[in-house]
Order: sequence, then structure tokens, then C-alpha cells
Amino acid sequence: MRFTAPALLAAASLTLAGCQTVQDNLGTPEPNPGPCPNALSLYDAHRLVEFPGSDELLYENIGFTGEILNVASLCRYSGERAGPIDNEMAIRFAFGRGPAAVGDSRVYRYFITVTRRDMAVIDRFEYEIPVTFEPGQDRVVVIEEIDRLSIPRLDETTSGANFEILVGFVLTDEQIEFNRQGLRFRIDAGQD
Repeated sequence: MRFTAPALLAAASLTLAGCQTVQDNLGTPEPNPGPCPNALSLYDAHRLVEFPGSDELLYENIGFTGEILNVASLCRYSGERAGPIDNEMAIRFAFGRGPAAVGDSRVYRYFITVTRRDMAVIDRFEYEIPVTFEPGQDRVVVIEEIDRLSIPRLDETTSGANFEILVGFVLTDEQIEFNRQGLRFRIDAGQD
């Protein structure tokens, strides 16, 4: 399900929902027996800045941009004693259209990776977000909801603290290096 800028209030509600119990949010009869996995954006892949047709990193050479603003997640230990950990997620993206962008729309690709904390990738999923900029519009905010992401557990002693859920854009090697260097351009820089 996708929402645009007016849904920012809903994003704030989702963020505040993290302060409530999982029981309140998911309607489970009992609280979780353990913690939820950490869900966050991967630093090297949380921004996308395109410079179509130019190697010069100048504002006037920027095409489309994207940024993961925040990731919110709730979880529930479900099923039998060693049932999976089911996660519901919302990811808030900001997309921009720079001076060198060609066209009014772009399909952005992002991934969600489930990892054994600091060890190995368990699963990876890729998604697409088609974004259209209205005439004169250079920014769009979109909230993507992932209804269910299940993480299998070996047994009932396996805690959600053993896992991480990482989110990022599918990028080229050059775009990853741009992010690693700490460089950034925002379409709305210097604007109110």
C-alpha cells in the first residue's frame, strides 16, 4: 500500500505506535516472549543521487534522488513455541527531481534484507516504487508498508535480538561510493 505527503501524519502515528505495546498494535492476547529485530536503513544504501550524463558533482547535473527517511517495525512471535517472528514495517521515502532529470517519472528499486545479526544474510527481497512528479513538483514523499515479513526461528529460545532487518536502495558501485564519502545533495536544500 502506498501513501503520499498527506500521510505524514500517519507516519508520525506509526512512529508513536512504537511506544505502545505490541499487544496494543497487533491485537495479540499475550506480550512477546522476546524483543523485536532491529529494523533500520543501511548507511551505504539509504540515499540515491543520480548524475545522468555527467561526472561533475554539481547541483545542475542532478537527475533523480531518493532518501530513506525512517523505518518503523512492529513484530509478533507467532504460531507454536518455535513459530516465526512476523514483522510489519513502514518505510518513509523522500524522492526528488533535479535539474538534469529526464521525464516526470521514475521507478525506484529498494531492498529489504533479513540478517543474522552481524553474521550472514538469511533472505533478501527487492521491491519497486513507481513515482510520478506532477508539473512543477520536485519532491514526493511516499510511505511503503510491508504487511508481513516472517523470520524463522530454530527453537523457542531464538530471540528477535539475533536478527536485523536492513533497508536500502539498489545502487551502482559509484552510488555506494558517493554515499560512503558522506556526499549528499537534496533537492530541498536551502528551502523552507
